[in-house]
Amino acid sequence: MTDTLHTPPPTAAAHHERPFTRDPGRWEKERSRALRTGHIRDHTCSAACEPVLVHERTLWGWLAWTVPGDGSPPAIPHQIGVLTPGATRLQRLALCWLTRRPAQRIAVDTVPGSLRFAAAAIALISLLSGLFAIRHGVPLDVALPAMLLAPLLAEPLPDLLDARAREHVCMVEGDVACRYLQRLAVLQTFLVQAAAGSDRYELRRSAEVGQGLLWDAADLLQTRDTRLASADLIARERLMLQLAHQVAQILKRTAEDGTAGANQASDPGRPLGPYPPCPRPTTHPAARHAPNPPLQKGTLPNFARSAR
Repeated sequence: MTDTLHTPPPTAAAHHERPFTRDPGRWEKERSRALRTGHIRDHTCSAACEPVLVHERTLWGWLAWTVPGDGSPPAIPHQIGVLTPGATRLQRLALCWLTRRPAQRIAVDTVPGSLRFAAAAIALISLLSGLFAIRHGVPLDVALPAMLLAPLLAEPLPDLLDARAREHVCMVEGDVACRYLQRLAVLQTFLVQAAAGSDRYELRRSAEVGQGLLWDAADLLQTRDTRLASADLIARERLMLQLAHQVAQILKRTAEDGTAGANQASDPGRPLGPYPPCPRPTTHPAARHAPNPPLQKGTLPNFARSAR
């Protein structure tokens, strides 16, 4: 194993070192929203605290960041989610669903806990719709069950959808596990971005293989201790580093070929196309060379004589 396989390519090193590396303004917007709407992480936090998470979606999954109280961006994600390899379009909706903003809740004094704002809105809408239906002749035994079932289903339905969506995502939490998976996420982002801008099979295949390796690493970190799974994790990281360096070499050769082609196209010494039509040179008929007289028998041209 060469030494170059121990470090990621320079083009991949900047990914995910901080939240929204490619869009710093997005982090400031999300941080301002978190300060207004939720609990940020500071020195008063305990294990029971649930700080606001800012989700950064990627093509392979997401990174969930906390918002430190001192205003500095976090260096380690609080949570990393990896989408299943070969995910369909429907399965990719699980990524959008699980990274949605937290639901707003309404505290009810007479009932322990809280009620989702969406459930309260659905209850109000079902009540108005039921009264409207009864007024226009719908039987009460039909309208009343619908009025009661709509708000009852609206409260547990998001939890059921969450459980179904998690079947297609592997989530990792904890500083040690997230720090390790963060390194692999940097490489996978590099592979995915290289494949997204090209139609070459090698790049697309590298991104597919990297997604499988990232999924396996997330599964190992989720189900086993980091020390026990260190050998398997190192093997997958080496494979991802090999993929990243192969992709970097392909991109480098492609860039060099493109530069060479552009230099050849702009070379003034080479014609860029067929010559334009030009008028034939006009010469006086008398200036044209007269045809050589036919050779007589027994005579040879000058060059034949000199050859003798």
